[in-house]
Amino acid sequence: MPDTTSHSSMPSVFSPLAKALLDGFSEGVVVFDADGKVLYANQQARGALSGMDLAESSEDLMPRLAAVGGRLRPLRVGSLEVGEAMFIPGVDGSTTLAEREKAAIVRTLDQNSWKLAETARELGISRTTLWRRLKAYGLHRDGRTRWTQAS
Repeated sequence: MPDTTSHSSMPSVFSPLAKALLDGFSEGVVVFDADGKVLYANQQARGALSGMDLAESSEDLMPRLAAVGGRLRPLRVGSLEVGEAMFIPGVDGSTTLAEREKAAIVRTLDQNSWKLAETARELGISRTTLWRRLKAYGLHRDGRTRWTQAS
């Protein structure tokens, strides 16, 4: 049975895992059903859109979201369109692919106690590729258990 709990007075059919994934995005995400009703807005979207009524119709809300830089994408299951998602750029955090990759590498190193083999395996890259990325981003081992930005 779908989760119908309310969050910010929005009923949701998303599982806790789906909500956690959406909340992990660096940008805001507002998900609409096929009828244009807001199903879920992640934490970043709710923060960026404070003052906007997410319960208003999509015809009123979508242009306002687009005005703040939102990008609308269809949600499909196979060839069936089941709704749409509006991605709203984050105010904080990395913006370039390189910055996001560097942050993901450092975050994964932290999660794996800075073990390079485990980090590379989790990232789906070779240890050699991981070393090359560390060098390219100016990261080096500082003699302790952390990596730091080279000065």
